[in-house]
Amino acid sequence: MLETSPNRLVINTGNACCTVQAHYNLTLPSLIESLIQNDEAKLGLGGAVLALTGQHTGRSPKDKFIVDSPSISSKIYWQNNQSLSEENYFRFKTDFFAKLMNSEVFIQDVFARTDTEHRVRIRFVNELAWHSVFVKNMFINPTPSELESFQPDLTVINFPSFKADPETHGTASQTAIVNHFEEKLILICNTRYAGEMKKSIFSFLNYLLPQKGILSMHCAANHALDKPTDTALFFGLSGTGKTTLSTDPKRVLIGDDEHGWSDQGIFNIEGGSYAKTYGLNPDKEPEIHNATSLFGSVLENVIYDSANRELDFNDMSITENARCAIAIENFPNVAATGLGLHPQNIFFLTCDAFGVLPPLSILNPAQAIYHFLSGFTSKVAGTEDGISQPQPSFSSCFGKPFLPRSPVEYGKLFQEKIKRYNSRCWLVNTGWTKGGYQDGERISIKHTRALLSFVFSGNFIPTDFQSEPYFGLKIPRQVPGVPSFLLNPNSAWQNSDTYDQAALALKEKFRANFKQFENHVDADVLEWAI
Repeated sequence: MLETSPNRLVINTGNACCTVQAHYNLTLPSLIESLIQNDEAKLGLGGAVLALTGQHTGRSPKDKFIVDSPSISSKIYWQNNQSLSEENYFRFKTDFFAKLMNSEVFIQDVFARTDTEHRVRIRFVNELAWHSVFVKNMFINPTPSELESFQPDLTVINFPSFKADPETHGTASQTAIVNHFEEKLILICNTRYAGEMKKSIFSFLNYLLPQKGILSMHCAANHALDKPTDTALFFGLSGTGKTTLSTDPKRVLIGDDEHGWSDQGIFNIEGGSYAKTYGLNPDKEPEIHNATSLFGSVLENVIYDSANRELDFNDMSITENARCAIAIENFPNVAATGLGLHPQNIFFLTCDAFGVLPPLSILNPAQAIYHFLSGFTSKVAGTEDGISQPQPSFSSCFGKPFLPRSPVEYGKLFQEKIKRYNSRCWLVNTGWTKGGYQDGERISIKHTRALLSFVFSGNFIPTDFQSEPYFGLKIPRQVPGVPSFLLNPNSAWQNSDTYDQAALALKEKFRANFKQFENHVDADVLEWAI
């Protein structure tokens, strides 16, 4: 049990009780003073926080657990989630709290969900002050009056200096991210990678929201500058361009990564952006680039000159997964409410390193469910250790690592909503064309933006599309600003026989992956898996 009072945190484990020194809801300047004083990070140009995360430069999926308590056991999709017994959890929590008792912590109270009526109140208890700066950037900050009556719905305690004991606690390593949905408590240890906090909240809401008929989604969202009814969603895994394409100066950003879809429309779950910075270019991504030198932005594992603090976004000697946590109000053209109407257009972004899928194709409702459950993209060299050749990657609902429930449950909600609100769905390949990863070339952002502009214009009719033979996709015949031969991959490749072989091979990989859903989808959806 955790109890709070001014300047202290009271911890009661059932057999012991003690008080920890706590700093409550410090302002951004005070947090930055603390992290500098504690030598947790450096201060960069403009007052950005330059932090290193140590051995963990990304998430640790093998160290993530859900406590298998009786009330939630039947609701969890255990094929996709690791369980921790209640006995092991009790030992882990007891030792975790014993270590915490001798420490100083920073407490930050925030909201998730921009729809004010149903906000989730989260209390973060952090060992590191820079983690509290990250939290302030990534979530929604209460007003002073809201803080006076704040009672958390969920508590997250992030304590990097504690190491789990696999033999005693049943964990996979000394690192652990333990979710207890029944206690509404998340414990994180032995990792400084701040993204674990962000994705733990997303996992919690992925458990909570579907039972309320709300679809939680790993997607970006925006709407037209002069037409709020023109809302668009951008689903996509890392490296597909989700953040880049949603932060469009011609449109209003609702959010860039996590959203919910209720009967009232779209709401942002977060209050910030966690953008990858490797290769960041001020001409191609000016909004993100500008934010990296703003006061309070948090840069993780970005290389910089120790003398003048200039950033080098092309140096990946620490990791290619260097990131920047940016408060959303630091972007231009941001929806002040974090809300949007029901989407007119939904884009599935995929980085096809095999060069098979068209740059743009329209999906019928059955195809949309097929591609939503498939969640295809490619892993290419540099994204993970040991990958030298492109590998297909299927992540259900474009967010498999964060789904406590069965993908089928989210798929049915998605199916209901696109049907009820007449949303058009599109498949957008931001990967390769004219060949595969080694022989072809990456589709330019300029051409992808032109394709999206074509969609947003609405100036097309069914006869403007042609069919491709392998996936049954409908491809536009002409798009302003895009060479016609690029629209159909078969035309873009120099050797059509080589293209046919690559297309057949990729189609077989889709078919093999979709076998897990064959008994859970309608016949019209299954048709596209054959």
